[in-house]
Amino acid sequence: MTFPVALRSLRHQNFRLFLSGQLVSLIGTWMQMVAQAWLVYRLTGSSVQLGLIGFAGQIPVFLLAPLGGAVADRVSRHRVVVAAQATMMVLALLLAVLTLSDLVRLSHIYVLATLLGMANAFDMPARQAFVIEMVGRSDLQNAIALNSSMVNAARIAGPAIAGLTVAAVGEGWCFLINGLSYVAVIAGLLAMRVRSQPYVHATVPAWASILEGLDFVARTEPVRALLLLLGLVSLMGMPYTVLMPVFADQMLGGGVWGYGTLLAAAGVGSLAGAVTLTMRRDLRGLGKWVAIACGSFGVGLVLFSLSRHFWLSASILLPTGYFMMFQMAASNTLIQSMVPDALRGRVMAVYSMMFIGMAPFGALLAGMLADAIGPPLTVAVGGAACLVGAVLFAYRLPALRGPARKLIVAQQAAAGDPAESTTGTATRVTARHERRRT
Repeated sequence: MTFPVALRSLRHQNFRLFLSGQLVSLIGTWMQMVAQAWLVYRLTGSSVQLGLIGFAGQIPVFLLAPLGGAVADRVSRHRVVVAAQATMMVLALLLAVLTLSDLVRLSHIYVLATLLGMANAFDMPARQAFVIEMVGRSDLQNAIALNSSMVNAARIAGPAIAGLTVAAVGEGWCFLINGLSYVAVIAGLLAMRVRSQPYVHATVPAWASILEGLDFVARTEPVRALLLLLGLVSLMGMPYTVLMPVFADQMLGGGVWGYGTLLAAAGVGSLAGAVTLTMRRDLRGLGKWVAIACGSFGVGLVLFSLSRHFWLSASILLPTGYFMMFQMAASNTLIQSMVPDALRGRVMAVYSMMFIGMAPFGALLAGMLADAIGPPLTVAVGGAACLVGAVLFAYRLPALRGPARKLIVAQQAAAGDPAESTTGTATRVTARHERRRT
């Protein structure tokens, strides 16, 4: 089967199974995220509670992701992902039963959100590290970009469907649909033919294994710089989504439909950003674009905070979502290109800590700031912080390029890939060979 260059990682059957199942499941996940936030807002009317629920759902990733990464480097990543997805299905169905029976209370949402975060702490490092097992190093960048595209396609459909569903029949049906959607991803995972992988650290104590991964991140400056910038964006920039129900209802007059529409607009932009990355064939210039994307994301947040017109706000979220996703996916690609396979799970655990684990602190901070200074100024402060971070990263970038190039070449040599692929030569040769062969 022949695929265009932008879809080249789909030639791997396991990745096709993974992507199709994930698309269905993630639509349900986005439906639950929207419905849960609206349920909390309906029960409490409090931006502080929105922030606290976000904190409860994501703090386990920050605390437990290092352990999840160690597990991902010691046992089958495929089995870890299957177990985590099955756990998430049970939690979603339980929330559906509580809500549909009109028994749900705020305390239930806190407990279930925390348990979901614990499952995510094991799922995310294993799932991120599992990608290279499905597609190999040569198609890794394309696979990450396609996976991000799929996430954001779901981000467009999920909030829109959730807004209509909540308005028509209530939040509980969104939770039920999400629970049932996990069947698709679990079925896809079980249908894979997965080759056994060597896990050389199986005899190392778990604490030593965790410290080894953290030490690699701490002493590897290019990886450290990307992760710190990612953490800053997650702490200061991303929490604007926590305050979205307040913007949609109180400032833009859109209600639950407007909330879903605003999230979908950001999702359309994010999808475009991920699709742009699928068309790249090499890593050249990607660090520069990380800085540009981060700064542009910050500018978008400041502009969004100033708007009081619904469709203008939705329009601003299009480029804002684009640059946010480009930075996230490009950072993921660069980090995975520099990491040894034996450390991949643990390093991607730190990536999860920065990407998801910092978000609860941001959600808590955003909720408290919004109560004190108002949601618009809170979002503007977050955007300004992202802009400052982008400037500092761009200032350090020339000094990071040499060490990053050496790391990429070393990992390509370890995998048997020619070093020319850092300049794109090997990728172009591979693409021409594939066209002749097919």
